[in-house]
Amino acid sequence: MMVQQAVLGLASFLGLTSKLKKLLYLQQKPQTSQYIWDDDHDRDGDEGYWLSWRVAVEANNVGPWRTVPEQCYGHVARYMMGGQYEKDVEMIRDEILKYASEIKVGDGKDGWVMDVDDTCISNVLYYGENGRFGCAPFNSAKFKEWIRKGQCPAIQGMLEVFRTLLERGFKVFLVTGRDETTMGHVTTLNLHQQGFIGYHRLFLREIEGWFRLDMEGRLSHEDREVDGGRWWETEVIVKLLF
Repeated sequence: MMVQQAVLGLASFLGLTSKLKKLLYLQQKPQTSQYIWDDDHDRDGDEGYWLSWRVAVEANNVGPWRTVPEQCYGHVARYMMGGQYEKDVEMIRDEILKYASEIKVGDGKDGWVMDVDDTCISNVLYYGENGRFGCAPFNSAKFKEWIRKGQCPAIQGMLEVFRTLLERGFKVFLVTGRDETTMGHVTTLNLHQQGFIGYHRLFLREIEGWFRLDMEGRLSHEDREVDGGRWWETEVIVKLLF
């Protein structure tokens, strides 16, 4: 799903959502030869297919999809590891900082919510090595193994945003769908090692006690685990507001 959001675009940064978006700002950038794609494989016909599929996804005209089409692998790999994603993050960083500079801060009640995975820190190394940049089905067990290594590099553009917000007086709240019991310590350590220090609070998902907003906007209890982080983030916002 995180790779899906990378394909959908970087609008989720401005929406302060989660999942996506890989980075090329790595403490130690992997060599592009680590991810091998055949340039001849996706030329001509596949080039046209990739462009059509991307536009259809961005316009929300594609039905539910679990993986990126195999014909698109080379294009996604080049986007993530070839420099364009880095440029896109830089542009979004500039837009966020411009927006934040226009907000008057000073009463101690100004907060900013940032997601953790693929907003603050990146999972691009995992997706390159294990997920073929979205072309392979998502493997929850392997992904959790990756998280427990605590090796997610910072997305430098978002780290700049984070530090600037703190300097301006915002209280920054970090939100993640990671489980608090099994991933809380390694997530905190990973964030600190990558420079995310000084945030007001880190919200992690609890196994029990889900809450969600129903269609009428009322808070209701959800007894089952919800796939993904959207309802979890809604619960956090509710807690912050009330």
